[in-house]
Amino acid sequence: MLEKVKKTIAKYKLICKNDRIVVGVSGGSDSLALLYILNSLKKEYKLTLHIAHLDHMLRKDSGKDRLFVENLAHKLNLPVNAVNINIKAIARRGSIEEISRNARLAFFFKIAKDIKTTKIALGHNLDDQAETVLMRLIRGTGLHGLSGMLPKKEIYGYQIIRPLIEIKRREIDCYLKKKNIRPRIDTSNMEDIYLRNKIRHKLIPLLEKEYNLNLKELLSNTAENVGYDYDYLNRAAYEKARNLGRKIDLGKFLKLHPAMQRMILRLNIVRLKGDTRRITFGHIKEIEDLIANRPGNSIVDLPGKISVIKKKNFLSFYRR
Repeated sequence: MLEKVKKTIAKYKLICKNDRIVVGVSGGSDSLALLYILNSLKKEYKLTLHIAHLDHMLRKDSGKDRLFVENLAHKLNLPVNAVNINIKAIARRGSIEEISRNARLAFFFKIAKDIKTTKIALGHNLDDQAETVLMRLIRGTGLHGLSGMLPKKEIYGYQIIRPLIEIKRREIDCYLKKKNIRPRIDTSNMEDIYLRNKIRHKLIPLLEKEYNLNLKELLSNTAENVGYDYDYLNRAAYEKARNLGRKIDLGKFLKLHPAMQRMILRLNIVRLKGDTRRITFGHIKEIEDLIANRPGNSIVDLPGKISVIKKKNFLSFYRR
């Protein structure tokens, strides 16, 4: 498995010599395998590793995960930052999954800034990739959603890298078993109240059994292929958006291909909101209706306190 991970690292240029890397470690199988593999590559790449652990306090025994990770850091002689955040207390108006993800990323970014690096390693694997693509397809998505989790992605100036993205979950389990490493078990991963868990435990096994044994690999390949296509189109849209300016000239905008128009609309949302979470296809269609059919000074309100106003000759996005 180590050689497969090294090929992924080389293929996507995930790691350079002398890198300082924040490693997100929950204590589960994936993050443990990631940590041990990066630690085994430490001398070869002259890496400086720093463990980051966030306790979401969603389970009664989650404090034991933190203690486990802290003890592991001591055993491996690696620095560690571990904090608690009461997610339920701040998730009264929103998705616990989304708020947990945002809190985790914000914590990783802070640690990266503190140790003067921009690189953060996460333990997502090939199974996670397949589940993500299928989940987004079920919920409804475009090219961006189908591109899944990229091996390397820049967010707010930080690089998220996923060295295990081409490794199957069962390979990770075998790796840990051979090394006699016992991970912490998150019992919430067994509960089918979450869509991802339903897809993992019910839908994917059914599709593999009845339709295609190589389903996970195919979904992962789809994510990679779409990811390259989306990246190319996104760069082209970025240039077009920059040329159009903050106030989008509707005459020039309407001459563009509809695919480019939609990407430019999303880029303007990202510019103000930081992401497109909670922005649905319906929202994009509503903006298109605003442009095509509604009179000047009409407004569309979007999630994240973002609004779009149509003037006589231009379209403008702003915070309300």
